[in-house]
Amino acid sequence: MNKMELISKLKEKAGISKSEAGIIVDIFFDQMADTLAEGGRVEIRGLCSFYVKEYKAYVGRNPKTGAIVNVSPKKLPFFKCGKELKERVDP
Repeated sequence: MNKMELISKLKEKAGISKSEAGIIVDIFFDQMADTLAEGGRVEIRGLCSFYVKEYKAYVGRNPKTGAIVNVSPKKLPFFKCGKELKERVDP
């Protein structure tokens, strides 16, 4: 399912216009992204949670050339599936 399909489903289920459904979906995703950008956590009970993992700097190696590379610290979003979703997908 992509964003447009989600908007269409929301339009059908809630009985609202496509533009209103689009605004709702955009607000939802924007708030999730803003919360993660601030280092927060987004938890949707029964479905999943998103949080930011921080990785320290480390010395890596280029697999092609074997050259040593310094990798700077970084933050990456991380998704964790909820128990109810796991059970629903794999009963």
